[in-house]
Amino acid sequence: MKLKITVDGKLYEVDVEVSEPERARPGFVAPIGHVRVPAAPIAAPAAPPTGGETVADESKVCRSPFSGTVSRVEVEVGRQIAPNEVLIVLEAMKMETIITAPVAGKIAKVNVGVGDAVQQGRVLIEFE
Repeated sequence: MKLKITVDGKLYEVDVEVSEPERARPGFVAPIGHVRVPAAPIAAPAAPPTGGETVADESKVCRSPFSGTVSRVEVEVGRQIAPNEVLIVLEAMKMETIITAPVAGKIAKVNVGVGDAVQQGRVLIEFE
């Protein structure tokens, strides 16, 4: 392969020989800050995280999606709630996350208080 190179204002014509075979390049390189999602779906876990607690009906509880500290509890026992109503605010890594009601119903039990440290999968609220 012939190349023309300029060094200190002088033009040189050089022959370049490739001594190693060219490596295959990946077909896709994601831009910085982006993640490429695999085409195959990721299987859901066989059972929900339990945090050491077992319940008869998983649809009647609200579990912590991650480990953190309870910043606020917005409901009390006996209160009627609507879907997507704020139940609890958890803090992790200086960020607050709002935990909302998955279904409409009545609060049967609140298992945490402000300042409590919770692990992922712990039952926060039980519904009737």
